[in-house]
Amino acid sequence: MSTKHIDANMVTESEFNRFGLISLIILIVGCFGGIAVGLGAIKYISTLILVIVPTMATLSLLLAVAPMKWIWRGAAVCVSIDAVLILYFLLVK
Repeated sequence: MSTKHIDANMVTESEFNRFGLISLIILIVGCFGGIAVGLGAIKYISTLILVIVPTMATLSLLLAVAPMKWIWRGAAVCVSIDAVLILYFLLVK
């Protein structure tokens, strides 16, 4: 199977299962953002902005009923930034 076919199939299935996936994405993005802020992002304005902007952008995409392709990309960016900051605050600080 080609990558384009797999991607197109995932987006189609995501659109079909939109409402179940929205609740899952809200839970994951919200929890990761909260953990990152709780571990130390709240102490520095730059890290706080780095957590809040992608989190709120993803939640705004969910609220606006944007295409699932955009929502998946926003959630991936948000979770990856949060994961890096969580590891940083756990290992360095």
